[in-house]
Formats: sequence, C-alpha cells, structure tokens
Amino acid sequence: MKKILFAFGLVFVFVAVAVTAPETATTTTDHKVISPSDLQWTDAPPSLPPGAKMAVLDGDPNKAGSFTVRLKAPAGYKVAPHTHPTAERVTVISGSFRIGMGEKLDEASAQEMGPGSFLNLPAGMKHFAMSNAESIVQINSEGPFQINYVNPSDDPRNAKK
Repeated sequence: MKKILFAFGLVFVFVAVAVTAPETATTTTDHKVISPSDLQWTDAPPSLPPGAKMAVLDGDPNKAGSFTVRLKAPAGYKVAPHTHPTAERVTVISGSFRIGMGEKLDEASAQEMGPGSFLNLPAGMKHFAMSNAESIVQINSEGPFQINYVNPSDDPRNAKK
C-alpha cells in the first residue's frame, strides 16, 4: 500500500511540475509588436543635450539588462564626444545621422549614415554624433544606460541653470 501511495505521490508531483512549467516560461517571453504610431515619445534623458525625444521599445534603459530605444534628433543636434560602459548598436531609421570617432567633435571627419545604416560601437569607444536634418536612430545596448563625456563641461547635466 505504501508503494502505491508513493507512486501516486510521484505522479502527482510530475503532473504539477508539467502543468506549471509552461506558464512560467510564457511570462518571461511575451510577444510584442509596436507600430510607429504606438511609440510614446518623451524628452530624452538629461544626460543628452536638450531637444531630442526618446521612445522606449523594449526593456528599461535605467535598469540592468538589454534595452532598445529610438532617439529623434532635431536638425542641428549634436552630442559631444563621449563613451558608454557597454557596447552600443545604432541603426538609422530615418533622416541623416553623422557619427565620428575621437576626443574632439570634428564635423569634417564625421561619417554620414542614411536610413538603414548600422553602427556597432564597442564599450569605451570615444565618439560623437550630429544630425543635419531631423533623424531617428534606434539604439540597442545594455542598461543601465550611461553616457560619460570626454570633457565634463560638455555634459548637459553640468550646465549652469
């Protein structure tokens, strides 16, 4: 009798695990579709110069883990030379975005990136960016998002109010 009860107990445990396992898996891999009209544009974080808008597509740039955002930069927008502690992957969605490498913002050396262009920047790479016309870029990286300006006086968070 004890063997039968033990066998039923094992079957019960296996069934309970099998029934709950798929539910747990689906809660961490939700399907998501976002149309351009669904994007929620807000002001970019204070670590970026004012005027840009940002929409979060996936993840949370303020927390550990992967994230995807879109940045809408107005014409004439410039981000001074800076680095990030994690790799940054940039895809131009619309407009014309220019990127350059180095410790000084040198417009002549900046490379033009049109829609569909992709850029992979390793962690710690000194770079700068600008847009001649309104541009939208998609950025994939690991959070929490950090931007470290080469020259601290270029950091908008240090601007005198």
